Amino acid sequence: MEVTGKIVRLRLAETFVISRETQDVADVVHVTISYKGSSGRGEAAPIERYEETAASALAFVEQHGQLVGDDPFALEEIGARLAEIPGEQAAKAALDAALHDLQGKLLGAPVWRLLGLPRVGPPTSWTVWLGDPDDMARRAERAAARFRRLKLKLGGGDGLDVERVRAVRDVTDRPLMVDVNEWWSVDEALQAIPELASLGVEYVEQPLRAGDPGGAVLRERSPLPVYVDEDCHTLADVAACAEIAHGVNVKLAKSGGIREAIRIAHAARALDLGVMLGCMIESGLGIAAGCCVAPLCDHVDLDGNLLIAEDPCPGVELVDGVQVPGEGAGLGVG
Repeated sequence: MEVTGKIVRLRLAETFVISRETQDVADVVHVTISYKGSSGRGEAAPIERYEETAASALAFVEQHGQLVGDDPFALEEIGARLAEIPGEQAAKAALDAALHDLQGKLLGAPVWRLLGLPRVGPPTSWTVWLGDPDDMARRAERAAARFRRLKLKLGGGDGLDVERVRAVRDVTDRPLMVDVNEWWSVDEALQAIPELASLGVEYVEQPLRAGDPGGAVLRERSPLPVYVDEDCHTLADVAACAEIAHGVNVKLAKSGGIREAIRIAHAARALDLGVMLGCMIESGLGIAAGCCVAPLCDHVDLDGNLLIAEDPCPGVELVDGVQVPGEGAGLGVG
């Protein structure tokens, strides 16, 4: 099999703000695996928080692409070879997605069907990026007309996080979730979460810094479910997450691809953990791979392609708030 990659720049429709960064563009890597006249494609959305960039992801693909070998159906063996090289999970996810896409095209079936999963999962939340309370309320009110769930970015560091949620709740009765992106201390979380519960928030995502020793205390005392993101990367992390959280956020860019994401979901279920599926800022190519895992999850946050000004890889369709993958062979992306 021949493996090639290239960096693609995605321009956001508007500036995206979270507690630790502001973003107007996102660079991803598109990977193509060619085999006997067919080709599969996947996308890497590297995460700077984990010291991955588009340049490092592309370098991994170019240096280690030969590890996919010559059998596109040997996913277990390929995954084991890639896992021997530490880091660059987003690049591994792109290779994994491209192999699944290639398999689907070779067999003439969509990936979700090859996995034995339904086509449609839960509705996606829409991310309301961090801003002042009134601004977040205005943007949430507009989004509520199109989306059935809203996820609010918190972690402003200004004592106004609860006011942000209260302002949004004043303008919509849509289900709300919050993502703090590691910005609170245990004391701040224990003070804020009961107020969020009174406002009808469903769960709190990653309130503490990854590895915070207060995680178990917060899990025990929080009136709302705590989901961890930065604390959960691969299957090896899930057991420890059961000690500090009520659920995990699975992302293909962290797990290394569809195959590992499915393992995480099943392991989380076995430990009585909730499962949510997240994404980075990605094109439809990356979101299509995520859609294949969505039916295994309780909550879905797959709006990355909807945040960009122009999607270079259309194929996923938003239907009544649900991200639905195409019915074409492979990932169904043009």
